[in-house]
Amino acid sequence: MAGTSSGEKPPCASETPHGASGTRRGASEQRPAVSEESHEAFGALSEAADAPVERAIGRHDIVAADGPRRPVWSRDFALFFVARALARLGDTILPVALAAGLLQYGYGVGAVGLAMAASAASFAGLVIFGGVIADRFSTRKLMIGADLVRLVTQSLCAVLFFTDHVVLWQVCAIGAVNGVAGAVFQPGVASTVPRLAADVQGANGAIRIAESAAQLAGPALAGLLVAFASAAGVFAAHAATYALSALCLLLLRLPSAAPGTHTHGGSFKADLAEGWREFRSRTWLWGVIVIWCVYMISIWGPAVPLVATEVIQQHGPRAYGLVNSALGAGTVIGGLIALRLRPRRMLRAGSFALFAFACFPASVGAGLGVVAMSTGAVIAGAGMSLWGVMWATSVQTQVAPDVLNRIHAYDVAGSLAMMPVGQALAGPAASVLGADRVLLIAGVMTLVVSTALLLVPAIRNLVRVDAPVSRPRTTGAIPEAAGREMR
Repeated sequence: MAGTSSGEKPPCASETPHGASGTRRGASEQRPAVSEESHEAFGALSEAADAPVERAIGRHDIVAADGPRRPVWSRDFALFFVARALARLGDTILPVALAAGLLQYGYGVGAVGLAMAASAASFAGLVIFGGVIADRFSTRKLMIGADLVRLVTQSLCAVLFFTDHVVLWQVCAIGAVNGVAGAVFQPGVASTVPRLAADVQGANGAIRIAESAAQLAGPALAGLLVAFASAAGVFAAHAATYALSALCLLLLRLPSAAPGTHTHGGSFKADLAEGWREFRSRTWLWGVIVIWCVYMISIWGPAVPLVATEVIQQHGPRAYGLVNSALGAGTVIGGLIALRLRPRRMLRAGSFALFAFACFPASVGAGLGVVAMSTGAVIAGAGMSLWGVMWATSVQTQVAPDVLNRIHAYDVAGSLAMMPVGQALAGPAASVLGADRVLLIAGVMTLVVSTALLLVPAIRNLVRVDAPVSRPRTTGAIPEAAGREMR
């Protein structure tokens, strides 16, 4: 999830080679002529929002959807929308709870990083297996079960803080269990979106806005809870988000699997190996993941604990809540742009947008005031959000449904593999260089990573596909004619 984190993800992509023979549209169909009238159809608001990107990637790369825009909203998509917003709300209040809670009990930056790394490490290490499980069983039931497990673990963490029995290894152990539950939950997210909405990019944009709105409210809420109640109250609120998310998923009626999905009759090991073959056959996909490992170890991994501790120590938890909420506001803006902008080469547009993320760690590292840091966070959030929508939509539309959960799992595992390393090294690096210098370096590395993405032809030249592809079950090979251009 190059654009996620368990924290997001990131965070936490696509192109022509996907083992599809004859199911993809031909080159002439993928390159519709774009008239001036089709650009005007976006409207004045869209033109204002898209202008900087159009200048960067070329106006001919912006395409309008063929015919009327397909609907996104339905009862079931709305439930999933709310579930994702609640999950993101929990993700954004957790760093505040960990930083404020552990600092209150005498632990330092290194302890905060280790607590975050415990969850990320178990998640990244097991999510590949979660992808195989999600392709074999009901993704909805798996996601509900994972939410219920995390409801229990976060309730236990709240009890530890309420009773003043805070031991670092216990907090880390709880985080590790949360990571295992997340590894079961996350792979099913990718395949659920195209099953609920015909307009995959529109759905991803809407979900990004929901997650961003949660990020806007979450840190501020967590800061208020810490200031006027305690860190234990934040953990209790975090547990409640999992309970509500599980309820939404319980009410969800997931449609039948998309066309092209095959029954998995092979062994667990065979399915795991097939997922790896499908993953490595896509140059754009593993190329992004390799680059994203650098992003995680040098940018996102250290930025999460260091930004939290730096802002809290210098300006207090309320200021950190404000800065993180500004980041959420930026991601709302990026999601709104993603609803309108339809670039022909999605990852190219996303890579240009990613340059903006440098403003976030750099503004904190430079010791700027709360207003300046918040401004940098808004800009950074918009860029990261746009990249995230472009990436998620590419993966969901260019990978066949029957391997999508496994491909997404490899994507997530590769994207997050280095995050716990970056988080664990945040404390030692800050001790040697100073937290401000580490964050400034993270800002510079954002520019390096964005440039690296644009330097890979398979990434920058990937042409959009607006509907999920299908593939014959008999082969995972890539037809040479289909894959030649993107390689």
